[in-house]
Order: sequence, then C-alpha cells, then structure tokens
Amino acid sequence: MIKSVFLHIVFISFGMTVHAQTKWFHTYTDSAALVTDATEIVKKFKNDINNIDTAIVVNPTVILNTQPFLIFYSPKSNKVNLPLWQQLSAESKNFFITLSGSEKKGQELFGLFFNGFYLPHELGHALQKTLTRYKSTNSYESEYLANILGMLWWRKQGKHKELKKCYKLAKKIMMQLKNPVPSGQTAEQYFTENYGEAGKNPFVYGYMQFGQFIKIYEDKSLTNFDTKIKELSKQK
Repeated sequence: MIKSVFLHIVFISFGMTVHAQTKWFHTYTDSAALVTDATEIVKKFKNDINNIDTAIVVNPTVILNTQPFLIFYSPKSNKVNLPLWQQLSAESKNFFITLSGSEKKGQELFGLFFNGFYLPHELGHALQKTLTRYKSTNSYESEYLANILGMLWWRKQGKHKELKKCYKLAKKIMMQLKNPVPSGQTAEQYFTENYGEAGKNPFVYGYMQFGQFIKIYEDKSLTNFDTKIKELSKQK
C-alpha cells in the first residue's frame, strides 16, 4: 500500500511538470496558470542543479509583474517577474507585431520567448548570484551565460522542437533589426558600456538578445547542462 501511494504521488508530481512544460512556449491568457506552471519549472530547474551540487541554492519566487522589461529576475527580492500578453503596453505589443507581421504572429513570438525560453535564462541569473566570479561580471557576459544555461536546460528537457522554432524566428528577426554597434566596437563592448540605455529600446536590446540566442544555438562546442553546472560549481 505504501509503495502504491508513493508511486501515485510520483506520478502526479511528474505529470504536473510535464503539463507545465507542455503548455510552456505558448502565450498564456490565464495569469494563475502562468505562475503555477512557471513555479513547477523553477522546481525542476532547482532539482536538476541540486542533483549535481546541493550547495548551489537557486529557488526564486515566481510572480506576475508585467513591466516594459518583460521577464526579469530581481536579485534583491529573489523573484522572477513574468509578463502577461494582455497586460503589455501598446508600445511593447507593437514591438512583437512589427517584427512578426501580425498580432497573431506577434503573440506567438511573445509566447515562444517570454512565456517560454527566457524563464530558465532568468534562473541562470539567479544561479550567477551564487557564484563569486559572476557577481562582478559585465552585463553582456552575464546575459550570455544566462542564455547558455537556458539553452542547455531546455535541451536537457528535450525541447528541441520549441528551440528550433525560437531559432528560426530569431533569424528572421535579426534580418529586420539594425545593428546598433558602432564601427570599431565589439557587441560586448557596446552593450556593456551602454546596457542601461540599450535596455530602454526593445529594438536595440532585442538585437543583443536574439543575436546571442542564434550564436549559442549554433555553437557546436557547447556540452550539456549537467557538465556546465559541474564547471560552474567549481567557481563558487
């Protein structure tokens, strides 16, 4: 009986995680479901890290807080702030609609990345807060590592189809975005020195984020999530 009850609990827990990851990468209309599903993903991310190193504590709270930054991690409060499409400003919606060509496609783009890929990216920022080396790293490098962690974690979850969709959209988007980096500067130099200003313009900030996504997706030298966490755990 005890064994049966235990297996039933495991099945329910596994089912909730699968359900959350199945709905993820789509635009949510239900704020409660968004937070619930995101919380399950946070738990899975945390467990995957602690299976490798129990000393790394990554356990932020997930809240609904739609802001111009869209999805972001608040280190002081240890919270991941999630956006809901219906609550976006007209300016923010216009960014997605302009890049995709229609409101329907704009919502799909938003869902794939901001109710999708970027959650473990933000958890990657929470992880960096625990690592000595990355407490003083520059903004571009911090974003790059967060994108690597997001990419490797989703691959660990088998989300290759969803990542490929994100990649194809990112490639199309980059063709439309103007390169803001002045001649003679690298992207890392420019965005490190102008991070605050770049973050205020979604077309400029998007150039950095989507550009990093493409570069990381195409990087054949990347290993896997577990190997990366083992590497980072040595830097505590």
